[in-house]
Amino acid sequence: MKKIDKKQLVNILDKNKILISIVCAMIVIASLTTTIVYPITNSNSIVADSYMEVAAVRKGDSGSKVKEIQRKLNELGFSVGNVDGIFGSKTLAAVKNFQKSRGLTVDGIVGTNTAKALGISLSSGSSGNSNYSGGDIYLLAKTIHAEARGEPYIGQVAVGAVVLNRVKSSSFPNTISGVVYQPWAFTAVHDGQINLEPNDSAMRAAKDAMNGWDPTNGCIYYFNPATATSSWIWSREVKLTIGKHKFAI
Repeated sequence: MKKIDKKQLVNILDKNKILISIVCAMIVIASLTTTIVYPITNSNSIVADSYMEVAAVRKGDSGSKVKEIQRKLNELGFSVGNVDGIFGSKTLAAVKNFQKSRGLTVDGIVGTNTAKALGISLSSGSSGNSNYSGGDIYLLAKTIHAEARGEPYIGQVAVGAVVLNRVKSSSFPNTISGVVYQPWAFTAVHDGQINLEPNDSAMRAAKDAMNGWDPTNGCIYYFNPATATSSWIWSREVKLTIGKHKFAI
């Protein structure tokens, strides 16, 4: 065996150190640039109490957002049976029937347009418009309760929507309290019924209206033809009737 002197041994060790350093650097670089692959999951799945916004809710999904959809469908007369938070065949059929009744694409998927028609938000965070305070919600609920208790739920939401449509209109005050307490705007204010405590249905209707559900499609007036005494209100263009109320522009 050929003998290696001390100088040659040092050179060999130095070269090995350099090689080891290069290999270590390559390993570090690779670890930083490697794409981490996560298990593929259903991107549309709804996780209860999450604060994510989903693109759509469909058959196979589950969670609190599905429960909200089921509850709303039941309220509107499109029965899903038990509100169990599972988007199954009954919920699918109810969604399709609802979509058909509203002239929407009948695909059984609760996307942006269907959610808006239902009066819900696909965001699992807050429900309702952040521009309004708790006091606004309460006052709107009192107005709905005073003006539309006994009406079908969609009719209660419609009354709330009229108030909000007036807030948006340049022809009316730009706050809920301003619209509600505008002189002679609402009979319930004049006769004191506005002071009644709103029930749960009125509170939910107020939140649904604030969340964007407008069954009236922009109407700013409503009246009960059986009790209306103003000849002026009859001059307005009636767009639809919900329960005992006619809604007009």
